[in-house]
Amino acid sequence: MTEATAWDRLKSADRSTLSELFASTPDRLSQFTLEEVGIRFDWSKTHLTPRLVSDFAALAQEMDLGGAREALFAGKTVNVTEARAAEHTAERGEGNADSVARARMFHARMRALIDAIEAEALGPVRHILHVGIGGSALGPNLLVDALGRDSGRYDVAIVSNVDGAALEEVFNRFDPSATLLAVASKTFTTTETMLNAQSALEWMTEAGVEDPYGRVIALTAAPERAIEWGVDETRVLPFAESVGGRYSLWSSIGFPAALALGWDAFEELLEGAAAMDRHFRLAPIEKNAPVLAAFADLYYAQLRGCETRAVFAYDERLRLLPSYLQQLEMESNGKRVTASGAALTRSSAPITWGGVGTDAQHAVFQLLHQGTHLVPVEFVAAIEPGHPLDEAHHRQLLVNCFAQGAALMAGRESDDLARAYPGDRPSTTILLDQVDPRTLGALIAFYEHRVFVNAVLLGINPFDQFGVELGKEIAKSIDSEGTDRFDASTRALIARAFG
Repeated sequence: MTEATAWDRLKSADRSTLSELFASTPDRLSQFTLEEVGIRFDWSKTHLTPRLVSDFAALAQEMDLGGAREALFAGKTVNVTEARAAEHTAERGEGNADSVARARMFHARMRALIDAIEAEALGPVRHILHVGIGGSALGPNLLVDALGRDSGRYDVAIVSNVDGAALEEVFNRFDPSATLLAVASKTFTTTETMLNAQSALEWMTEAGVEDPYGRVIALTAAPERAIEWGVDETRVLPFAESVGGRYSLWSSIGFPAALALGWDAFEELLEGAAAMDRHFRLAPIEKNAPVLAAFADLYYAQLRGCETRAVFAYDERLRLLPSYLQQLEMESNGKRVTASGAALTRSSAPITWGGVGTDAQHAVFQLLHQGTHLVPVEFVAAIEPGHPLDEAHHRQLLVNCFAQGAALMAGRESDDLARAYPGDRPSTTILLDQVDPRTLGALIAFYEHRVFVNAVLLGINPFDQFGVELGKEIAKSIDSEGTDRFDASTRALIARAFG
């Protein structure tokens, strides 16, 4: 079977409604529900069928998903455009033996520095100001916000925006003499991050901090540049060049989370991710969570023409998850070229968007239930609440979550079209036992592997991101080369803003 034949067979799949699928398959729930690492995955309210899974499995075989997965974990070159491995799994102990050993060495270095900070070897520290952008900020921010609310260890602020207002807000509430500055940049040249870092150093200097550079921790894959910039070698926490930015929270980029949560919690995060790694490597396709999720993604994007995918976290602790997934999914798979350099002839990643339940129900669910767009919805919730308040709060939260999925599927007929719900709208529910480090680690690793499977079956490289470079290059050229080469609109905007 060829790739084209596999896709042709998928196009001929049955178009039964969700209600019809439940009615005709008594064991549908057991067929499309999995329990792994404290997480229940439920795809029963999607249009997946055993035949679709079989046909996607044939496509996976044609695209050599098994070989690609083996190459990923073996530390082989899977990022073909940049001739690199992608070794985020080695950071949690699953991968090439040498890479795993190197990751453990870097983790030991990070732990030693954290021990020193906790012992006040760098002086009293109450605040952590972490500056980074993209994966150097989104991952740590998700971890600290989800898991660190009640830790009481350090006050952590993660700043990514180059807008000075973001830094100023932190400056107004932090004591510079008790602040540690973590500068996270893979290359240690990222324009926005380095400007924010310089402004933070100036804030410390103006406040009379005697040795501002002595309060800087560098998180980078280019330690020599950090040292040149002025960071002492003992406070440089390296990570491997083969760890991509949006996959880097497991490395020293996760330093603010490891410090804020404690090292034991960080290790549990890694172990949860490693457990999902093992599941992805060893489970058969029909019982493999990242693979089944990717099959559903591809069905809706490729065969039903869905251009977006919505993710709603029915847990305030996971409010940053949709933003994290936007980068993970769209920067990884938002490509128009295959890994072999040919033009992609089908849709790539859908647009990922979402929000927090129950807020989103009063904002965007009107479109999901009655709009003209078909949008696959993903609900993420947790059984155990994150607060000690009346249990009615959490019950209402979960009841709303489950009711939305049921309503999207069932719909409701009415003679008044304004009050009619068409139904047959798909949703997935991901239900965590609890939001703890191990479960969150497994959840994030699940999403990483899901992205990888999508990429392999589309034939693209999920590990480069050249699309983010052009705008940055042009921004740098405005000051150095002038504006003559720009279009009239851009020249006018620059003139109006800067005179």
